[in-house]
Amino acid sequence: MRFPTFLKSVLLGVPVGVTLLDCIGYVARVEGVSMQPALNPDATVTDYVFLSRWAVRNMDVQRGDIISLISPKDPSQKIIKRIVALQGDVISTLGYKVQYVKVPEGHCWVEGDHTGNSLDSNTFGPVSLGLITARATQIVWPPSRWQQLPSTVPKTRTPISFGKRAVTGSNGSHGVSNHTASSSSGSITTPVVNSVEEMQEFNH
Repeated sequence: MRFPTFLKSVLLGVPVGVTLLDCIGYVARVEGVSMQPALNPDATVTDYVFLSRWAVRNMDVQRGDIISLISPKDPSQKIIKRIVALQGDVISTLGYKVQYVKVPEGHCWVEGDHTGNSLDSNTFGPVSLGLITARATQIVWPPSRWQQLPSTVPKTRTPISFGKRAVTGSNGSHGVSNHTASSSSGSITTPVVNSVEEMQEFNH
């Protein structure tokens, strides 16, 4: 019978699909202005990005990576930011309670590219690497925005000093890596002040 065969295929396919989403990654919609100009540079166009869970499976993140993470302020919310400093680095803050911060072990310092319009480490401090859920690697929609997301730290936000343990990328490079990054899918609402890109799974 064709129907039982089809049903069996569906029943076998669902776990595989869930596993792929859980281990490999998924597409997400990003709204808000805190990551401009890297994401959503035009307020009339919304970027969809690929969020790679696989890329952060060992917490192997680099300075400059654009990542999705669970918000330290609201565990029910996911945000997307750029890593500008890793453990051991000393960073000059922007409006944080102290002018300079040495990032503690197991943590990183994240910021939005749109300075002054982002709720990030300058508000809540260093974040645990355990809160990172994925890395944004490509913009996949709209077609006019198809591109890789390079891992680069803005020159004005480079750490004052780097931790003793040099971070080695998959290509053997040290310090600021040349990895690419990605984010997760979903519908979100755009805050009016200190906008934060929220992400939820985007299901067709």
